[in-house]
Amino acid sequence: MSGLGRTIPALPARNVVRSAAYLRDRLGFTALHVEETFAVPRRDDAQLHLWQAGDDSWSGRRDLVDRPVRSGAESFLAGTASCRIEAEDVDGLYRELSSAGVLHPVSRGGVTETDFGTREFAALDADGNLLEFFRWVS
Repeated sequence: MSGLGRTIPALPARNVVRSAAYLRDRLGFTALHVEETFAVPRRDDAQLHLWQAGDDSWSGRRDLVDRPVRSGAESFLAGTASCRIEAEDVDGLYRELSSAGVLHPVSRGGVTETDFGTREFAALDADGNLLEFFRWVS
């Protein structure tokens, strides 16, 4: 048996330092490590890795069909990722974050129950990456 353990989502950020500060100031994360191109924010047992998606070489190019951008750090990647983070008190966390201006529009009405057994809500990071906070109820 492989015994898989905790996963650590890696999210693309246009500006890693700014994104780490946003997670600190608005979502209560602490930065374990921050540099220009990589950061490790943590809150309780949840840890994220932020990596710089700052390659703008694709912008303005007219030959993308013949020569696609393949750096893996294209700036348009920031805001396209998502992750789910389990929370013991999802309702308390919702109350905390609802005043921080981070909620995704679908969650502004409150925590919702899903048909697959969770209570959850969604928030956005500084780049628009989706952070879904959930608790299993069944």
